[in-house]
Amino acid sequence: MSENGLTHVPTQLEAASQVPLPSADELAGRFALQPNQHPVSEEEYREIMDSLSFGSKFGDHMAVAEWKAGEGWSGHRVQAFENLSLSPGAVVFHYGQEVFEGLKAYRHKDGSIWAFRPRYNAARLNASARRLALPEIPEEDFVASVVDLVRADKRWVPTAPNTSLYLRPFLIATEPYLGVHSANEAKYLVIGSPSGAYFSGGEAKGVSIWVDRHYHRAGPGGTGEAKCGGNYAASLLPQNMAAEKGYEQVCFLDTTHTNLEELGGMNVFVVGRDGSVHTPRLTGVILEGGTRSAICRLLRDSGTPVFERDISLESLVDDIRSGEVSEVFACGTAAVVTPIGRLGSDDFEVEVPCGPVTASIHQRLVDIQNGEAPDPYGWTYQLCD
Repeated sequence: MSENGLTHVPTQLEAASQVPLPSADELAGRFALQPNQHPVSEEEYREIMDSLSFGSKFGDHMAVAEWKAGEGWSGHRVQAFENLSLSPGAVVFHYGQEVFEGLKAYRHKDGSIWAFRPRYNAARLNASARRLALPEIPEEDFVASVVDLVRADKRWVPTAPNTSLYLRPFLIATEPYLGVHSANEAKYLVIGSPSGAYFSGGEAKGVSIWVDRHYHRAGPGGTGEAKCGGNYAASLLPQNMAAEKGYEQVCFLDTTHTNLEELGGMNVFVVGRDGSVHTPRLTGVILEGGTRSAICRLLRDSGTPVFERDISLESLVDDIRSGEVSEVFACGTAAVVTPIGRLGSDDFEVEVPCGPVTASIHQRLVDIQNGEAPDPYGWTYQLCD
């Protein structure tokens, strides 16, 4: 990256995500459909789709594949959404050997359904799997599982603005064994949840963020750059404590208690009065978000300097108070782009304006995702007509 913040060397995940994919029609059928014989009733379906929240209801099907050491992957299928049958001794329950992803299926105005950078998610799932000593799944199979599930559950992709079918691929260790070693059996699944906005009203008014000075979501040499449940579990207690103080989310600091890292499930950006944009650098502890990556690319290509660097909490608070920082926002697949309107901790509280840079980058991103604007990067991928 140059000193002016306008050039950038792609990361391994970014480079992997740029490899062209076969069309959805070419990938379709790798996960053979076993139709759900008892889908959700039309009445219940209407009730769900008329009152969308986030991540609480699910479609009729799920994609599944199993892995065994020495045999590889098998049993690729889309089947009825149902409870899993696992041994109480399964490794996932005892040692947390699991990873997951999150992406969305968007319905465009012409009725077609699209994903956003699915190969990025495929590459990141495998990067997470390597860190957690789980088997990797071929990236094209990952995308095929999304294609086949969405085609089976096409009716669950909403049409209203700011809605989508949120997709959750995940990989769990299923071998029943209480010894501490990487499992010899695993299961890959994808489930879908028709969803509305992640924050209720947060996109307009800005969310409130508590900066935690006592807990960390991950540390150097740990699993911070992997998308695994343990990192999120570690964020829940401080998030609950923040909620008791009237805050909606938590921002974590590095182990020196000095620099910003990320929120419990989102990356963070700071907008300077001079128009420059700053975000914590990737240290191996911060999750490399796909939305973060896309935002950096959009801003740089429009001539906005983007600096990936250490951002100290002390300097951030001082700059907000002085006006040197004009906006702060968070981003992630679920929430897309959300302004941060209030920042507080044990010894300070500051209000942050919800400004035009945040609004602009949010609109540019969702317009590409929803097919309302040209996609010069090839980020969108058509799943079905």
